[in-house]
Amino acid sequence: MTSHVLQFTKLSDRDRKAVAPMPNLAEGDQLELRIRRESGQLQTLSLPASALAPVEALLDHLLRGERVALLTEDQELSPADASTILGISRPLVVLRMDRGDLPFRYVGKHRRAKLKDVLSLKAKLDARQKSLDALAEDTEDLIVNHGL
Repeated sequence: MTSHVLQFTKLSDRDRKAVAPMPNLAEGDQLELRIRRESGQLQTLSLPASALAPVEALLDHLLRGERVALLTEDQELSPADASTILGISRPLVVLRMDRGDLPFRYVGKHRRAKLKDVLSLKAKLDARQKSLDALAEDTEDLIVNHGL
């Protein structure tokens, strides 16, 4: 069920070159999406101001040639999907779930964790790794510069 969750998309180089860069938007600007149907019919969809920042970010990433995926905060992920986001193996994700580091629920016999909980764990793991890297750098400095 969640195999579709982490499908990424990106624009081809040809498509990126064909699209004009998005102009800088100011407060009060409105966002409209024009759709030309295969039949030639033109439709315009007005989007609320709150949609401006996410749409702008999406287009910016696509135009830079980056791959993007759209997920909702409460989207439930399998351990395999969570492992992709966390950059660790699926068994380590299951271990984190069993230890209580990553809240989850069962759907039948399958574990599911909310994206927001996975991202929270990722932030903790990233902060921990940053601290370990700084400690390693300090240790190396002590050894090289102070002969310890």
